[in-house]
Amino acid sequence: MAATLSLLDLATVELDAAGEGDSAGALAHSVELARVAETGGYARVWYAEHHNMPSIASSAPAVLIAHVAAHTERIGLGAGGVMLPNHAPLVVAEQFGMLAQLHPGRIHLGLGRAPGTDGATFRALRRTYADAENFPNDVLELQSYLSGELPRNAVNAYPGRGTRVPLTILGSSLFGANLAAQLGLPFSFASHFAPQALQAAVRHYRSTYTPSETHPEPHVSAGVNVIAAENDEAAEFVFARAELERVRSFLSRGRETPLTRDEAAALIDTPAGREIRGMLRYTAIGGEERVRAELAAFAEFADADELITVHPTPTRAEQLASVRIAAPAG
Repeated sequence: MAATLSLLDLATVELDAAGEGDSAGALAHSVELARVAETGGYARVWYAEHHNMPSIASSAPAVLIAHVAAHTERIGLGAGGVMLPNHAPLVVAEQFGMLAQLHPGRIHLGLGRAPGTDGATFRALRRTYADAENFPNDVLELQSYLSGELPRNAVNAYPGRGTRVPLTILGSSLFGANLAAQLGLPFSFASHFAPQALQAAVRHYRSTYTPSETHPEPHVSAGVNVIAAENDEAAEFVFARAELERVRSFLSRGRETPLTRDEAAALIDTPAGREIRGMLRYTAIGGEERVRAELAAFAEFADADELITVHPTPTRAEQLASVRIAAPAG
C-alpha cells in the first residue's frame, strides 16, 4: 500500500530586507494552503511550535488549528508538534480536548521533547532544560487526561476527558523512536531537516514496537521536502533558490540585519553552508511524474506509512503550486 501524504505548514512569514514581516499574511496563507491540501487529497496538515523566530508564525499551534479548522471542512489538522516541555500536560489536554469537541475526528497531537527555541526564550517561557527530562512521564500524564480513565474526583481535563485525541511521538533520534515503541504510539521522524538517523530510528521503532489497544500495529511518518513545478527544469531552478534562502535564513540568525542574497551566495559552499544544505538531503524535486516517483522511492527507503511533505519554496505562489502538483488527487 502506498504511503499517505500529509503536509507540514510552518506559517512562514516573508521577511523584508530589514527582517520585518507580516504575520497576518502568513496566517491567511496557512488557510489557503490547507484548503488546497484538502482539495488535493492530503490526509492531514501539521503545524509546528516555534518561538522567537520572526520567520515562523506558528508559535501557538492550537490557536492556528482552531482557525484553519473553521475555514476547512474535513482535512485532519494536528500539531507537529507541541513541544511538551514548554507546557503543563493538563493545559495541552484542555486545549486539544476543546479542539476535538469543536471538530470531532479531525484533531491530532504530535508531541516533541525539544523546546523549539533558544535558551533565553526557553527561560522566558518559565521553563528549564530539566523539564525535557520529564517528557516520558508528561506524555503518560497527558494520555491519562485524554483517556477519561482518571477518577472524577481527581484532576481532570475539561474538555479533554474521554476525547482520546490521537497522539504521535516526534523525534530526530533513537530517543523518540524508543519511547514511541514502548508506549505503542505512532512515530514521526523529522527527516526533512535531520536526515542522519532516519533508517536506524525507524528500524529500532518497528523491531521493538509494543502493540497497544489504540495502535496494535506500528505507524511511521517521515518528513520529506518537496519542490514540485511545471517541469523538472523549473523545479531544479526553484530548488536552487530554496537552498540559497535556507542558507541565508540560518546564517542571518542573531544578526540585526539579515544577510543579502549576494552575501548568502558567497557562503553557500563554506562548511556552514554545506551543513545547512545537507538538511535538505531528502527532497523530491521535479515535475509531477518525477516527484511522484521520488516520493514513492523515499517512502520505501524510509519504510514509512505516511509522508509529511514540506514545501520550502521561496515564494507562496510557488508553494501553492508545489502542493497542488504533488497532491495525491492531482
